[in-house]
Amino acid sequence: MNKISTGVISALLVLGLSACNKPKSPEAIDNDVANAQQKAATQVADAQQSAAKATDSAETKVDEKSKDLNSAEAKGAYDVATAKADGDHNVALEKCNALSGDAQKACKDQADAKYDLAKANAKAALAAQNP
Repeated sequence: MNKISTGVISALLVLGLSACNKPKSPEAIDNDVANAQQKAATQVADAQQSAAKATDSAETKVDEKSKDLNSAEAKGAYDVATAKADGDHNVALEKCNALSGDAQKACKDQADAKYDLAKANAKAALAAQNP
């Protein structure tokens, strides 16, 4: 009985692992990429709209403190850059699903590295504008 259970578990494990990193169909990839691009565009547009509102709000108080305006503009630029990085990352990951095995892993690693760099650049730009 124990040998049968071990054999069944081993077979299930092999089947489960063989399903990992399989490429999706081209139609599914195209659909997923299009959805990710649409979502990314919406997120960037929302971030731009929020940044514009924050800047407008700060401009009404410009007589009080010009630093508030600079801070609002910097924060808005950071939010837009972050939204763009998030969207680009999601689109890249969807495109990676067209690949399999090591190529898929390498693609995802590269997408993650680009994402990390974009986020770091956005943080650095924010820090440079808000000493």
